[in-house]
Amino acid sequence: MAILLERASRLTKLKKIERNGAEEFSGALMQTLRPLDARQRKTITYDNGKENMSPERINEQLNMNSYFCHPYHSWEKGSVENTVGLIRRYLPKKTDFAKVSDIQIAYIEHQLNSRPRKCLQFRTPYEVFFQNCVALHG
Repeated sequence: MAILLERASRLTKLKKIERNGAEEFSGALMQTLRPLDARQRKTITYDNGKENMSPERINEQLNMNSYFCHPYHSWEKGSVENTVGLIRRYLPKKTDFAKVSDIQIAYIEHQLNSRPRKCLQFRTPYEVFFQNCVALHG
């Protein structure tokens, strides 16, 4: 599964992928990021997994810049690690994703984005993200 997390709002986007390869992963990222306004998708930070080893296509087609965490420095993406922990409450390790429906993925995504966060002054990621969208387009 591809997990995208917007830094400022903590808005989470989840995308089920069939295989965990670079081509499938970058395709899922493109499909998820393309509908966003260019001002909402300036940079992306990857970990050092093999699925993240070809960001050039995304950079070129979506006019983005890519950055990578240092190897074995998971704290550099602490919000993502925290979100993975929250997702594990719904989908524990060793879950067979072939048996997880798109509706279940959408439900989990909605639950995460509807959850008030202390770091957001107890607002939800939806509230913060869409407030920022209005500010961009207002």
